Amino acid sequence: MSAPTSYNRQNSRTPSKNSRLKSSLKDFKKSKYDTAKINYTAVGWGNDHGSVTMGQIHKDSDVTAAVMLNTRDGLHQFSLDNDGVRRGSTTSTSTGSFQVKCGKYPWIEKAVDKEALDSCFIEAEHGNIVIKASNGKIRLEATDIEMVAKGETTDRGNIKMTASENIIMESKKTLINAKNFYKMSTPQTMEIIANGVLKLYGKTIRGVTDAVDIKDSKVGGRNFQQRVKEGA
Repeated sequence: MSAPTSYNRQNSRTPSKNSRLKSSLKDFKKSKYDTAKINYTAVGWGNDHGSVTMGQIHKDSDVTAAVMLNTRDGLHQFSLDNDGVRRGSTTSTSTGSFQVKCGKYPWIEKAVDKEALDSCFIEAEHGNIVIKASNGKIRLEATDIEMVAKGETTDRGNIKMTASENIIMESKKTLINAKNFYKMSTPQTMEIIANGVLKLYGKTIRGVTDAVDIKDSKVGGRNFQQRVKEGA
């Protein structure tokens, strides 16, 4: 009877440490970012439903996530980023709806005591806040809606509304109070209609038409007409 023969072979299915290092360096050089991130301490846990990772590098190799929550397909995720172009950023993406509900206050009995509380507060210490609906509407609904713009100089503190078609306002009363100057203008037709009583008051009321375009009237008005014609 012959002696037993060992069939142990070198494991060729798992790359050696040197080959793994060479492959990593090769992938690193191929990255489209010169500052591609490298992390040797990332850890994670997961199953067929989702995963939690700490130190994971994003797909583009430009940002390291301190903490990341992912669903199975990776399209529904929440990440706290550490560095790169999203340093200190919190990103939440979802394929469905995103909902925030707060302010129930079950320990406060009277509804009138709850109404004055600031239940949901969003503040950007620097920079802009952008709320965008790419294929839908933005609705603001409340008991009262207040829009306040505060600016320290004359070119700040503005509220601007721009619409490609119509700006429609409907109310029982519309009250507008301008402290210094109030102007309504259109290059086409303007209508002011009161089916009841139309009241106009001014310390002085002057009306000007294009009749003074060539020659000024006895009471003047051509200078104003020319400014309006030039778009001033």
